[in-house]
Amino acid sequence: MAKEISFSDKKYYSISEVSEICSVKPHTLRFWENEFKELKPITRKGNRRYYQKKDIEMIEKIKSLLYKEGLTIS
Repeated sequence: MAKEISFSDKKYYSISEVSEICSVKPHTLRFWENEFKELKPITRKGNRRYYQKKDIEMIEKIKSLLYKEGLTIS
């Protein structure tokens, strides 16, 4: 059964917020950005990453494919 993600009214989320929402460590999120070109958070001043809701949904899908369905990155 899929976990329902509840979003606040925010438009952008920091990497630490996304890490907490998705239960994925920040270094894993940064790695996935390199491996999955579709995952492109907005970068602003100081190269800070800001994720939108569509990015969080993609992270949840990637997490499901890797951890629940057993697919691998190659």
